[in-house]
Amino acid sequence: MSKTASIDFHSPDAAEELARAEVYGLLAELFYAPPSNDLYSQLRVAVTEAPMAGAFLESSWGELVAASRRLGLAAIEAEFVALFGGVGKPAVCLFSSQYLAGSLNQQPLVELRSALAALGLERPQTVLETEDHVASLCEVMRYLIAGEDAGVSNLAGQQRFFNLHLRGWVDGLCDALSAQPQADFYRALAGFARDFFAVEAQGFDLLET
Repeated sequence: MSKTASIDFHSPDAAEELARAEVYGLLAELFYAPPSNDLYSQLRVAVTEAPMAGAFLESSWGELVAASRRLGLAAIEAEFVALFGGVGKPAVCLFSSQYLAGSLNQQPLVELRSALAALGLERPQTVLETEDHVASLCEVMRYLIAGEDAGVSNLAGQQRFFNLHLRGWVDGLCDALSAQPQADFYRALAGFARDFFAVEAQGFDLLET
């Protein structure tokens, strides 16, 4: 296995932190819904150089950009519905409780809601998905990186939230998505997400050394 190019979280650079927040925001958008026209256009013309420092992300980011250029937006929209939508159980579940507890709305969701309440966060009434949707968790991480309240948005808070609510199951999500024969764009997204989360995990591990 290739060694990840870890981020130096001990002395965070403003540009690097912004890049991390933007990647979490991008993952949140793409896991929550098919890309908008604007986002799709941006992906198609994006440079294949990774959006964060370190060559480890280059290959999987390039695959995501290539998939955006190869596939039409209608095809990506249809793929999203085939993988995550439809009637009944979806082909791939996007909620942490399924991976951590074997079914939806279990103890991991209870613990997550307690953590969000401690951060002063709650699900908007217009959002139907429970808080353990991967897009929601990525949005929380983006907030913990880019938020203006240093008492909440800090490295210790990021590490704690990532380790408790993302680290234990995101590889399972990426595995499930990569195994789907109908996945193309979202297989590329899974590859990039896996690599990004691996970089994050190693960076957080370095905080403890």
